[in-house]
Amino acid sequence: MDPLAAAAIEARQRARAPFSGFQVGAALEDEEGRIFTGCNVESASYGLTVCAERNAVFRAVAEGARRFRRIAVAADTDVLTPPCGACRQVLWEICGDIEILLVNLKGASESMRLSSLFPRPFDANFLD
Repeated sequence: MDPLAAAAIEARQRARAPFSGFQVGAALEDEEGRIFTGCNVESASYGLTVCAERNAVFRAVAEGARRFRRIAVAADTDVLTPPCGACRQVLWEICGDIEILLVNLKGASESMRLSSLFPRPFDANFLD
């Protein structure tokens, strides 16, 4: 198994999802090969919930990473689960057009570029 996928599956086990029961793990690889993991953490207000992908990105940035290669997202679903819209926006702004690796607990996987999931992103280019 791809080490990045394995890290995402392991991170999923640490998710805090008492309301939805939907546990997600993410593992983000920087250009140096370091892996930063994240899991979803739910709040009763839902609006304060943070997804696994954003947790991984924010952790990587907090630890000094600035350039990224790819991210793996793991969920226990038959249909592979892509990042939500908010995560796509954060991934685009901070990581660029990285590879997205979707995996489930049954061993299924699919890889794509972020641009295929987020074809017309809003970013700093519109602010000039």
